[in-house]
Amino acid sequence: MSNQSLINLAYLTASMLFIMAFKLMTGPRTAVRGNYLGAAGMAIAILAACFEKPVVLSLTTYGAWPLVMLGIAGVIGGVIGAVMAIKYPMTGMPQMVALLNGFGGAASTLVAGAELWNMTHNASSSDAVLMANSVRQLAPWTQFAIATALTGLIGAVTFWGSLVAFAKLEELKSFKKAWTHPLRHWINLCLAIATLCLIGAVCAYPDWTILFWLLVVVGSVLGCTLTLPIGGADMPVVICLLNSYSGLAAAAAGFVIDNSVLVIAGSLVGASGLILTAIMCKAMNRSLVGVLFGGLGTSTSTISDDSVYAGKIKSAGVEEIAMVLEGASRVVIVPGYGLAVAQAQHAVRELANALEKRGTTVEYAIHPVAGRMPGHMNVLLAEADIPYEKLREMDDINPTFPETDVAIVIGANDVVNPAARSDPKCPIAGMPILDVDKARTVIVVKRSLAPGFAGIPNPLFAADNTLMYFADGKKAILDLTAALEKA
Repeated sequence: MSNQSLINLAYLTASMLFIMAFKLMTGPRTAVRGNYLGAAGMAIAILAACFEKPVVLSLTTYGAWPLVMLGIAGVIGGVIGAVMAIKYPMTGMPQMVALLNGFGGAASTLVAGAELWNMTHNASSSDAVLMANSVRQLAPWTQFAIATALTGLIGAVTFWGSLVAFAKLEELKSFKKAWTHPLRHWINLCLAIATLCLIGAVCAYPDWTILFWLLVVVGSVLGCTLTLPIGGADMPVVICLLNSYSGLAAAAAGFVIDNSVLVIAGSLVGASGLILTAIMCKAMNRSLVGVLFGGLGTSTSTISDDSVYAGKIKSAGVEEIAMVLEGASRVVIVPGYGLAVAQAQHAVRELANALEKRGTTVEYAIHPVAGRMPGHMNVLLAEADIPYEKLREMDDINPTFPETDVAIVIGANDVVNPAARSDPKCPIAGMPILDVDKARTVIVVKRSLAPGFAGIPNPLFAADNTLMYFADGKKAILDLTAALEKA
């Protein structure tokens, strides 16, 4: 068996491991094993790539330096990745995912640029004439040029779009508000036309590498202008979309360097990201076209805080809330981003245990976009060893809220905001929500009446059946658990 056959077999093995990893990561019980398989597949793919012909030729020319440089780069990247994974808090996972998407796009762009330079500047003059004039070479050269241009464009859009998404998730001052310039759609249209023209130019004059980098610059601006108008409430959709973009960039880069495992892995990521984007769009009642062209969640609500809250807020203390829970036979806990910020997942588990000891049925209502990325609450609660069977999806649990004695909302805001049903002008209008307002009693644990990511007041807080418990999420739940155990 030839060396190339062994390399292809390694790539096939890695691809199978990637597919198995994707399958296993669809369930919480098998997700860890799926991560291990995916990591093993990537290790095999990287090792096999070190035996590709260009690497072997470079070893002949430069000695062991190419492998040394690869090893150094691998160690540096591994250390950075490990530090980010260990140090970044659970609340920062969406930001970390956005950064990783962006780095994937940037890597694909750099690979395409390097390969284009290699093909056009390091080839002999006879090779260049052959590529330009031979009918037999025209089709593969055209494929290479198109793949290179698309890689540069998608990678640049992904990288800068992901950086903007990171800044929005971090709530950096300059990025908190959506960019609502009246000419933004025309600006995006002009940039899109410019990218199409530059793609054609790169294909027509591939030896002019300046055209490729000009395409990257225009794509970078487009990535920013596409993401800046998107409101904070729609960030989960954007994260999914950028994840898809990073996969498409990687797949295109695979065609550029003729690497099958990169094409397969990129296609898997691109397809899964697009499917997840469609699921998130459905969960938020948004159109995919609207996501692609930006401008989501930028409308303004006519409801003011005073008109919603003035004289209607009923605050309660720990003893009063404990008395309410003592008589409850069914309690539904609704986690949100505030729970993640307070790191209250373990305290919630202790509260659930205290309630279950009293014979109370406890379940958890999970909105598809609770938190700041898909599955954020599932991961958070799994960290506290909360049984997956008790996590109920929105469509499954919504019909049961009228029979729920107490709904405890911890740090959630937009996903339980009844304004989505009643105010057609608010940023979340039409978004399916958890119907906690239909429970007999609603207990909302928050530090204050500050709005959620959508930036609008929540009529739930002023509802007749709502009690507000103003405190840090973790401390509030621990105090409530202590009060229940004393009762």
